[in-house]
Amino acid sequence: MKILVVDDSAFSQKITIKTLKSIYPDAVYETADDGVECIEKYESFLPNLVFLDLLMPNMTGQEAIVKLLEKFPEAKVIVLSADVQATVREEVLAAGALKFINKPINVDKLGEIQSLIER
Repeated sequence: MKILVVDDSAFSQKITIKTLKSIYPDAVYETADDGVECIEKYESFLPNLVFLDLLMPNMTGQEAIVKLLEKFPEAKVIVLSADVQATVREEVLAAGALKFINKPINVDKLGEIQSLIER
């Protein structure tokens, strides 16, 4: 399994990958710092799953979801954000994200979405 973690915070990237490794120790992980880099890395890395923050420079997570799914409709995107607004959650799910998870990520939250990840 290949997983792309997109977040402008290196600390958040590390925490997300550390948590994911507790469930998927053999996965290959790649990171991107914003939506623009997300699209570029997706194209070269072709991950099975993308964990995507929303508030980033250059291209927001919302914009990245739309552009990514236009180009790669098979992409599986899980939003990982501290934004708690219901309208934002609805917007990203309507745009095609599989799930919205509030930061910080933890093993319990991953357990809730494991069936989405493994399909």
